[in-house]
Amino acid sequence: MPPRHLPVSLQEDVPLASRTTIGVGGPARFLASCRGPRDVASCLEWAADQHLEVFVLGGGSNLLVADQGFAGLVIRLEYSEVTLSTGPSGAHIQAGAGAEWDALTARAVRENLAGIECLGGIPGTVGAAPIQNIGAYGQEVAETIDWLQVIDRHDGRTRHVTAADCRFGYRTSAFKTSWHDRFVIVRVAFRLRPRGEPTVRYDELARRLEQACPGRKPTLADVREAVLSIRASKSMLYDPADPDGRSAGSFFTNPVVSPAVARRVRDMAARGARTGRPVPQFPASNGKIKLSAGWLIEEAGFPRGFRQGRVALSSKHALAIVNPGGATAAEIVELASSIRQAVLERFGVSLVPEPRLLGFDSGVLQRLGILA
Repeated sequence: MPPRHLPVSLQEDVPLASRTTIGVGGPARFLASCRGPRDVASCLEWAADQHLEVFVLGGGSNLLVADQGFAGLVIRLEYSEVTLSTGPSGAHIQAGAGAEWDALTARAVRENLAGIECLGGIPGTVGAAPIQNIGAYGQEVAETIDWLQVIDRHDGRTRHVTAADCRFGYRTSAFKTSWHDRFVIVRVAFRLRPRGEPTVRYDELARRLEQACPGRKPTLADVREAVLSIRASKSMLYDPADPDGRSAGSFFTNPVVSPAVARRVRDMAARGARTGRPVPQFPASNGKIKLSAGWLIEEAGFPRGFRQGRVALSSKHALAIVNPGGATAAEIVELASSIRQAVLERFGVSLVPEPRLLGFDSGVLQRLGILA
């Protein structure tokens, strides 16, 4: 039984499938809802005493839970207070980790604060955003983060870390690498630009804005609406009624490769691409090239709408593995493994899963390239 001395109530054997956007997975042994740092610290201490693994659950949008569930403690952060201040260095928004991410982007646009207008529509919470450095349509959250308040799982102490400490990269951060499962993010501070120009770096977004705002400069609100429209067209807004929307988002990150590998893939495509489209390539850091994972998947023989039993690829884009209804986590892993192997055999490029996999054994993680 859960201990009475904890300041939060614990639930036992709590189903997790309904708490994820893909809708699969077994139960959590325990789940606690925490309203602030003290609650989190108390739960961490109790879990350590019980020798339980701890997982912090946000919006469940970037998560795949094993069918057998998770035999540990799931912490759900309910700390969602948002404050806004302005000063000589710009505008500062501080948000509790449990705040809804899309609501924060909407508020920033209403306040005419630039910096996260392209990140609207991404499901999940504020606390989850820095972990994988969420990004879309030419923006990354790392560009606006000032500092974070975290709780050290080792000693339960509250600390502040700066954006520089986090070592942000493409869909990654220290929270996914050297700090993996070290800290719980409880608050994030953002520095935004009052009355700043919107970010329009992405070709698809620019084309949509040219249609929506002919003859004038787009506003922050225009950009947000255009982003939401694009995401809706690709079933990338969470809608339980849309089978294409029951996913964990993009299942693989776009691979970042050397120029030599990018040339090889481009040459292979030139000799006969299944899709008839050239491989999309984008400059990345350190002289490397980012390839389109969706293109690689389709070229490897998995077109949009591909179905394998009760699991499918989105009919809108091949990067999302969807649960049309009744799928299991094992079936999703099977399709993901097949896709990853096919891309590796055809192009020599390893795809890396983007969602967090919870409750799976090391064999599954090795098949997906998460464990070497």
